[in-house]
Amino acid sequence: MVIVALLIFIALCFFIYIGNKNTRSVVINHIDIKCKNGSKEKGKDPLRILQVSDLHLENISISPEQLYEKVKMQPIDLIALTGDFLDRKRSIPKLLPYLQVFKALNPTNGIYAVFGNHDYVLRKDDLKQLKNLLVQNDVKLLQNENDMIDIGGVPLNIIGIDDFSTKRSNLMASYDGLEEGYNLVITHDPNVVLSMNNHHFDYLLSGHFHGGQIHWPKPYHLVKMGKLVKMNMVKGLHYYKEKQFYISEGLGQTGINIRIGSRPELTIHNVHLPNAVESIKAG
Repeated sequence: MVIVALLIFIALCFFIYIGNKNTRSVVINHIDIKCKNGSKEKGKDPLRILQVSDLHLENISISPEQLYEKVKMQPIDLIALTGDFLDRKRSIPKLLPYLQVFKALNPTNGIYAVFGNHDYVLRKDDLKQLKNLLVQNDVKLLQNENDMIDIGGVPLNIIGIDDFSTKRSNLMASYDGLEEGYNLVITHDPNVVLSMNNHHFDYLLSGHFHGGQIHWPKPYHLVKMGKLVKMNMVKGLHYYKEKQFYISEGLGQTGINIRIGSRPELTIHNVHLPNAVESIKAG
């Protein structure tokens, strides 16, 4: 019995060691998103979006300096931060150097963000402090709001839907006043796509699931996190009723700082927008 217990202990220690090592093995995924007609306009560069999700500053193994080194050579037009920055007041100052990295990357069309369920664990005054820190560092926080920017004559609607898992999503408010254009949604919990039959989007960015974090042999613990998991939609690019959406594995971890069967992820989405003429016709 002693030998068996020792072997189990050694195996557990090895499991934890490998799992923690995996949290420092950041993957950069490049996703190519074509126009509705499946074409790529010749001579026209795609919109390059860097998505960073689920920092979870209580459990993150990549420093701001390492993050910058990872992506500094990548041309970036827009940064999308899809929620779960932190859930403790004392972690708020840790966010500043990461925000400074995002600013240093100099995205042509700015930085946009939404909150996730962990951010809403903060007390009201602490959440306000987090929001102020984002805004002071040139991050546009969208809480059931939208913003429009012009990309070479194509209206790009950036629609920020608040966290679905904590029942803060308001689709009508998110789409209020929206004009015709390419609809890019940023949100935290991807399960919201199941409720968007009457709200059009061309592409949606989300996080929340961490790719299971411990995805071995399957992410059984995610079953309680909504219908998408039961549909085997846990990470990566997916389609629901012909609409494309992406679930990032995130950069940080929750609970114990380990990953098995998943990797911390930075994603660059190369989105091929329609040309201006097609956009006008669509409207």
